[in-house]
Amino acid sequence: MAIPVEEYLAHLLTDVGVLGVEEVAVTRAGGRVLAQDLVARLAVPPFDNSAMDGFALRAGDAIEGMVPVVGDVPAGGRLPVPLAAGTAVRIMTGAPVPAGADCVVPVEDTDQPSGPAPLPATIRVRSAPRPGQHVRRAGDDVAVGDVVIAGGTRLGAAALASAISIGYGRLPCHRRPRVVVVATGSELTAPGAPLGPGMIPDSNSTLIASLAEESHCEVVGVHTVPDDVGELARVLARAAAEADLIVSSGGVSAGAFDVVKELTAAAGFTFAQVAMQPGKPQGHGFVAGPAGRRTPMVTLPGNPVSVFVSFHIFVRPVLAAMEGELATPAYLRARALRGWASPAGRRQVIPVRLTPPESPEDPVPGATPTHRLGSGSHLVASLHRANALAIIPEDTTRVAAGDLVAVTLVGRF
Repeated sequence: MAIPVEEYLAHLLTDVGVLGVEEVAVTRAGGRVLAQDLVARLAVPPFDNSAMDGFALRAGDAIEGMVPVVGDVPAGGRLPVPLAAGTAVRIMTGAPVPAGADCVVPVEDTDQPSGPAPLPATIRVRSAPRPGQHVRRAGDDVAVGDVVIAGGTRLGAAALASAISIGYGRLPCHRRPRVVVVATGSELTAPGAPLGPGMIPDSNSTLIASLAEESHCEVVGVHTVPDDVGELARVLARAAAEADLIVSSGGVSAGAFDVVKELTAAAGFTFAQVAMQPGKPQGHGFVAGPAGRRTPMVTLPGNPVSVFVSFHIFVRPVLAAMEGELATPAYLRARALRGWASPAGRRQVIPVRLTPPESPEDPVPGATPTHRLGSGSHLVASLHRANALAIIPEDTTRVAAGDLVAVTLVGRF
């Protein structure tokens, strides 16, 4: 009997734990997962500063007519001296506002020209400013001691900028998973090689390795193995010594030459029929390595679309769990632009192409299967068009044009 997708994924997740922590230079931490909360060491902004190029003064002094200008305050350098009542200083964006000033008047609101110019002796303010105008107060964004980025966050460009702004040069991150890829099948040939009778190009090994790299992993081995139990055993023994996770394709169904199943069943692997289409046959377990090491292995079916779908539904969450990532896949709504069939009792996960909404009145993206035949597990040549997976519930047997469907984005993130 086929088991639900969530039940099988829960079994997979029990096989893995969170990897160790290492310090990483913030400039090289993109894509890593933060191992602990980041607490602000600096306030943001760290001091009161100007939001405009202009003149810092007391708001009340601007109504007195001409205001004497007593100096310049550029960005950087030492802090300015306190400002005497009845005077102003020329100030640049980001420069510290001197004590005694309570506002900044943009240069455009004075009788002075914009751009490079000699320091004027006086200025006339053309519109009455208010206290606090164009002043960024220290700690407006973040105060010292605030938790700014939660542990478990995958660090993108904005998070790295935030980490730097609050005083960090190095970040505690979970180690990236080391992955070994094993594609099985005597019918597989190297990319670009001539095809003999009954042979097909090995796209799976590159597909899995590339998906693992897109998932911010370190791929430490890629192997193509024929349907030979001895050769597979040797490859897996080497993989168990160097990998945190082994991902294989092929050899897990009900065929006479399913060597992955033949070899690993004796090692206590679990093989299941999952209520999903494509990707019904799945397996997982541990490969024995040196010094008692047990390396988790996820075994995927051999058809390329099944590999693509299974990686996103099962392997990517496993890799995220190994890095301690807290985020879960986000689901959107899209409108089917044409109809297709879905198998009864199985969750269909079909590669689709999302396109912009067809009208402002219906601001929902469109979704079209990447191949006219729908979700056939062998339709790899059209797979590159997929930028999302549509998730069709087990009790739905037909998607009609115009139906709303749940989709999750795929590709680099």
